[in-house]
Amino acid sequence: MTHPQVAENAPIFAVVLSWVAWNFLHLKGRNCRAVTVFSRNERFGAENLTWYTYLNEMMDLRSFSNLWFWIALAVMWSSASHWVLGVPYDMVARAARQQGEAEADLERVTYSFVARRLYVAEVAGTWLVVLSSFVLTSLLVLGWGYDIEIAQALSLLGTPMTLVWVISQRAAQRIAREDQRGATLRRTLTRLRIWIQVIGMVSIFVTSVWGIYTNLVRHLDNDYFKAEAVEPLQPAQK
Repeated sequence: MTHPQVAENAPIFAVVLSWVAWNFLHLKGRNCRAVTVFSRNERFGAENLTWYTYLNEMMDLRSFSNLWFWIALAVMWSSASHWVLGVPYDMVARAARQQGEAEADLERVTYSFVARRLYVAEVAGTWLVVLSSFVLTSLLVLGWGYDIEIAQALSLLGTPMTLVWVISQRAAQRIAREDQRGATLRRTLTRLRIWIQVIGMVSIFVTSVWGIYTNLVRHLDNDYFKAEAVEPLQPAQK
């Protein structure tokens, strides 16, 4: 990953790393009084610590407390904001600075990806819409209807990426229809990238809030927040 790309995606990494640090300190710490944490020996017994136990913990389906989910979230939005219509955004910046051959390279690469995207949409667009609708609907029903956490996590990843695919498809159609070149093409790609970053920031915020809420509900002792029953005062005896 180049230095400009790291700087551009620094807010995304900051949000994810902040969430990971909070999750580690407050939900995994031994001093958190509202969380009951067991060591591996307490949970499974020293004699039961096998390769299957470690593999089962690494492949835990409770996604919001799994580090791999947050890494995947950061990588997904970092890649989506850098590869606009399949074109690396550093080519857009280089074409704006140097123009000439750099701008010609940008146009060639952009139109190759645009042509491929439009061809796929023309040949299999209907099936892609049907399949994606079925998958997203299934994830939403399983996640929020049946309270399956991995389905919630996948839907929080897939739903905004579907929106990104839609706006990218519209941008590709506009580029091909208007035969955009030069500054107009760079402006379209830049505007698309900004919209992708906006969708990514909203998605990361919603996913973080829901992940924190899910972990709190799972780990915190519900009795800790319940008010103790107060017995009514008995009348004083004479």
